[in-house]
Amino acid sequence: MEENLIIDISESNKGKEQIIIDKKYKFNFSYKRKDNSKVYKCTEYKKINKCKSFIILNDKKEILKYNSSHNHPENEYDMSLSIMKHKIKDGIEKSSIPFGIKIKPLYNKISKEMRLICPEYNSIKSQISRNLNKKLPSNVSTFAEIPSESEYYKTKRGENFMIFKNSNLIIFQSPFQAKLFREYNDDIFVDGTFFIAPKFSYQVFITRTYAKELDSFYTTSFAILKNKEQETYKMLFEKLKRNANTCNNNIRIEPKNLHCDFERAISKAAKTIFPNTNIKYCIWHYKKSLEIKKNKLCYNEVKNNNNIFIYYKAISNLPFINPEYIFDIYVIIKIKSIKNNYCQFLKFLEYFYKTYLIDYDMKIWNYYNNIEHITNNASESLNNYLNNLFPTKPSFYELIDKLNELEHLSYYDNQRKIRGIWKIKKRAINKANEISVLIERFKSIEAKLIDDKCDRNNIINLWFDCLTDLNNII
Repeated sequence: MEENLIIDISESNKGKEQIIIDKKYKFNFSYKRKDNSKVYKCTEYKKINKCKSFIILNDKKEILKYNSSHNHPENEYDMSLSIMKHKIKDGIEKSSIPFGIKIKPLYNKISKEMRLICPEYNSIKSQISRNLNKKLPSNVSTFAEIPSESEYYKTKRGENFMIFKNSNLIIFQSPFQAKLFREYNDDIFVDGTFFIAPKFSYQVFITRTYAKELDSFYTTSFAILKNKEQETYKMLFEKLKRNANTCNNNIRIEPKNLHCDFERAISKAAKTIFPNTNIKYCIWHYKKSLEIKKNKLCYNEVKNNNNIFIYYKAISNLPFINPEYIFDIYVIIKIKSIKNNYCQFLKFLEYFYKTYLIDYDMKIWNYYNNIEHITNNASESLNNYLNNLFPTKPSFYELIDKLNELEHLSYYDNQRKIRGIWKIKKRAINKANEISVLIERFKSIEAKLIDDKCDRNNIINLWFDCLTDLNNII
């Protein structure tokens, strides 16, 4: 009889070892004998039943003696509950990084093994959460508390993930991500997100690249920044450049184009470290900025007057045309606005002139010769995805664990596409394609006008017509 007994291991609320027999009776550890065997007494022995049943096990958990004189009913559900809690807690304890534990799948796996009576997930959810929280590392509350070494600083493939840390930033870039940065640097996209930044930091700053032959965007680094100062960005770009060069036999790496928002600190820092890189500001942010100013200065004029609306749309589409004629078109629009006494719209034009024709170099917001990537959506879309992962600000280790997971998924995607296991989908025709086709057509017409030695005003009018056609696309 004793040989057929099923023994399960559990533990009490105080963490002391318990034995469960046949999923019916529970025994608390009592004492160890001289031969190292252990005596366990029924959990009812101190209760009203004063059950005298006990069991003795050797160090291999084999039964030496079992007194089964229980004087109380069996409780299979309670036993199953204890077994389930212990098995899940054991699974958590065995994991070096608990953030990666998927509790519900673990529960489903154990419940299948237990078969018969099994407690519902909601009945043990709070207990599981407490066990998981005990396993989590202590939270980081300041940059000074960020450790220089941690098991979290390794990728799922065992490679180094963290490459630099100081009092203002910490950078994560795996060897795979550094390789992407080296090999695909025609277009680098950078952006910061504030929502998922741990409370002690200012932002999570992400760099991405586009692998043209795979038609895929990949993240090339993550960084947690304490601020948005130019010197911090400069240090970030310097370390990424140095890491890429170190992994490439000191062959200098420099992106052809770096796409970002209208943040001078980023663009100035990037130009300092990558002097030959073209800075390209996001057209979506350009248009959004104009829209905000239009709504503030001349909303009613633009809404109620079709001529002003056409002028406004022309200004918003200037990034696509030949930059040589942008100022001429601006002057034409301003003269017509003065002539027609468009007072409020003239204030908008003054804002445009001071901001985009004087303060900013036109080359950084004009895409006439490179319409393939006209926005920073490659970064914005990832930021939105990350923001949706966390309902509240994550802890430092929770964030790093998730970034590590994303790095591994990116690696997996890249390897599958390189090997041809995953087919590379052809990208559908989008607005950028339509714009590019239109601009190329007008380029051809301009070339013909130049060959025919036409007047400059004819070319200016040509590009004004182009702006009108762009209104039908954008």
